Amino acid sequence: MAREKLSPTEIAERIQELDGWTVADDAISIAKTFKFRNFAQAFGFMAECAIHAEKLDHHPEWSNVYRTVEVRLTTHSANGVTELDLELAGRMDKAARH
Repeated sequence: MAREKLSPTEIAERIQELDGWTVADDAISIAKTFKFRNFAQAFGFMAECAIHAEKLDHHPEWSNVYRTVEVRLTTHSANGVTELDLELAGRMDKAARH
């Protein structure tokens, strides 16, 4: 997976393909808040996404409080958003729909 930083225009175009992701205030990451019915569903989502992250060798910055999971994705080595972030975001969206 490419680890080349995307331009703001590329990010703006590609983020439209995702469900509810936004460019974070820091302008070098994308972010989304996932809400579930309960803690067990939120934790299950995180467990599934952890497997995807391991396979991609790309790990989210995230936190969980009860039924809410806050996620921020960036590629630190590129100092910004790359295709890798968009790939993991798409997999997270899919996991949230289960």
